[in-house]
Amino acid sequence: MPEISRFFGIVIYMNWRDHPPAHFHAVYGEHEALITLDGKVYSGELPARVLSLVREWLALHREELVLDWRLAQERKPINSIDPLE
Repeated sequence: MPEISRFFGIVIYMNWRDHPPAHFHAVYGEHEALITLDGKVYSGELPARVLSLVREWLALHREELVLDWRLAQERKPINSIDPLE
């Protein structure tokens, strides 16, 4: 699972040829959630503060995530995305 970004102990991944809906994986310690590109938790859970940070990052990088999703579906290299600072 290619890593896209890492910030504040949160690691963001996206799988190649993953299932719809378009989403990414956010991992924080033993917590993991699948987050759709509109910010909804599709599966799993994260602590509230962590989820807030992930959604803030998503709002800043939504277009880049859409592009990465398309690349992943085509099994092409996925681009790294700047972390939340």
